[in-house]
Amino acid sequence: MVSEIKTLVTFFGGTGDLAKRKLYPSVFNLYKKGYLQKHFAIVGTARQALNDDEFKQLVRDSIKDFTDDQAQAEAFIEHFSYRAHDVTDAASYAVLKEAIEEAADKFDIDGNRIFYMSVAPRFFGTIAKYLKSEGLLADTGYNRLMIEKPFGTSYDTAAELQNDLENAFDDNQLFRIDHYLGKEMVQNIAALRFGNPIFDAAWNKDYIKNVQVTLSEVLGVEERAGYYDTAGALLDMIQNHTMQIVGWLAMEKPESFTDKDIRAAKNAAFNALKIYDEAEVNKYFVRAQYGAGDSADFKPYLDELDVPADSKNNTFIAGELQFDLPRWEGVPFYVRSGKRLAAKQTRVDIVFKAGTFNFGSEQEAQEAVLSIIIDPKGAIELKLNAKSVEDAFNTRTIDLGWTVSDEDKKNTPEPYERMIHDTMNGDGSNFADWNGVSIAWKFVDAISAVYTADKAPLETYKSGSMGPEASDKLLAANGDAWVFKG
Repeated sequence: MVSEIKTLVTFFGGTGDLAKRKLYPSVFNLYKKGYLQKHFAIVGTARQALNDDEFKQLVRDSIKDFTDDQAQAEAFIEHFSYRAHDVTDAASYAVLKEAIEEAADKFDIDGNRIFYMSVAPRFFGTIAKYLKSEGLLADTGYNRLMIEKPFGTSYDTAAELQNDLENAFDDNQLFRIDHYLGKEMVQNIAALRFGNPIFDAAWNKDYIKNVQVTLSEVLGVEERAGYYDTAGALLDMIQNHTMQIVGWLAMEKPESFTDKDIRAAKNAAFNALKIYDEAEVNKYFVRAQYGAGDSADFKPYLDELDVPADSKNNTFIAGELQFDLPRWEGVPFYVRSGKRLAAKQTRVDIVFKAGTFNFGSEQEAQEAVLSIIIDPKGAIELKLNAKSVEDAFNTRTIDLGWTVSDEDKKNTPEPYERMIHDTMNGDGSNFADWNGVSIAWKFVDAISAVYTADKAPLETYKSGSMGPEASDKLLAANGDAWVFKG
């Protein structure tokens, strides 16, 4: 039995693509499930001049594919209102304040305000400042700020943004969104680790040989060259999504499954992450750029629309992370992400050490592997040693697997639905905190500095492959190999 959540959410960027595709359908799902009932309100705001009826039609269109009962949808839409607003104009906040207070009175919401910033990052600090100075924060209940990525473009810019936000909000009121943390199979990492003594006891250097995180994409840069050529795979995928997944894998067991203890456990791992110097960046990281492929559709990156002819942007990154912790002494954490690869997949592979028992046979026991497939369809696979059917006592590997059923998939909350719900409940477990963000930036900044100075090789790889040969050699130097071959 779910309990009603009383809250008022203001969506900055309320007419944007993200709001229409993800945010309003997510809030509607919370309404259909009973988390939102009578005492909630949604205020949309953007520069676009709309009246309430026009805005409600926008919401109606955005949820039409999720509507089974039109009367229910109309009751939901009645909780929406809109005010056009310039986020850079202090005087404009009076209009927004009036709309928020009207909605709070109409639906009997005492405090409990969430401000969702689905706008360009350069406005984050400005909005936070004016929310406080112009009196839009509630005097009772809670005030929380949801922030879309990117959170800065370097450690310095992220720290500056953090300082701006903390002038109006405490860090525990900031909910930094990384939608990968809302994915069901990322959340399954904790269930597998801590819910099964067989893995809990073996989640350390004594049993694990290496850990691998792969985020591979088959698409190229498409029409995003304006942004992507300034970010590359390193900033677009490694600094945020990949590092947050690694946090769940490397963390100590939390004292309790609360957001405070989960963050403390993650931070113990992040604080032990080794930051590389120039020589170590070249030793432990590989950057590359996709070239042509077998298909005529696979153009080299440098031939893509709006990509500078002399670009040295990385469309592929592979690297080894090291944690100075007794649990992980000598255990490499390998990460890789890239575009124009052989297959689209986000996955974690935990490679266990091979057994040492000698069967006296030609085929000795191999490394066991636990794989968590996050996208495109969730699955858990376990590769184990078993006896071959031959007369001789040889071993072979067998596969045990589970795949998310269509029924489970239908009932699984979308990441944005889950994150909005968690923010309403004040649960920060699946959001990045400042310590984790800052360490990720310091780690990535050290790599970026080497690349910006062009003091590292820029490999090329064939479109449709799994990256450059140097990526395979990186692991081979430790006697390892990528589990996922595409």
